[in-house]
Amino acid sequence: MNYSVVVVDDHFLLSQAIGGLVQEFENFDVLYLCKNGQELLDKFENPQNIPDLVLMDIKMPILNGIETAEKLKTNYPNVKVLALSIEEDEYTILKMLRAGARGYLMKDTKKDILEKALLEVMRSGQYYTNTVSKILMDSIEKNIDTEIKDKELEFIKLACTDMSYKEIAETMFCSYKTVEGYRDSLYKKLGLKKQDWAYAFCHSPQSIYAVKMIFKKT
Repeated sequence: MNYSVVVVDDHFLLSQAIGGLVQEFENFDVLYLCKNGQELLDKFENPQNIPDLVLMDIKMPILNGIETAEKLKTNYPNVKVLALSIEEDEYTILKMLRAGARGYLMKDTKKDILEKALLEVMRSGQYYTNTVSKILMDSIEKNIDTEIKDKELEFIKLACTDMSYKEIAETMFCSYKTVEGYRDSLYKKLGLKKQDWAYAFCHSPQSIYAVKMIFKKT
């Protein structure tokens, strides 16, 4: 069964073009197009209109992408959001990610990268380009003010593998609850939610340097 997608963009011709492109992808079907976040939320009043993923612009009238992502995170947490925008400043990208977007792409992204990003978001929960991963890591480096313990650093390294939390607990010779404690502590210390930080560590070459800088490890 294909994943359902809704495209939200206030430029009608561009929205049509994006929707047509996504419809060509093997694993996706476009349900409909919206011109702003409020129109999307109005559509969601009918449960049949709730998609698996929303591909959304940021600057839109009435309700912009950041505001919409926040509302979706609160009211429709199972709907994944992938940002597609011309906005490339770090502040906007971080705001969109913290609002709940699972990834961020520029509108000049190549067709194959867009398809890959959509699949990654649906299958693994997020997709970050090297540029976005670096922005996340730089943000962590600038704002971190709490010492990261050796065990927490060990947990980060293991979390970057395919190991389950149970396997990590066995490797670290501790309980499953202790592993969850390391995770929750890092969420709080790094000021990020879910696994954004771990994904950034694992998927960006620049993040290797950032890890060394933050944790003073070689």
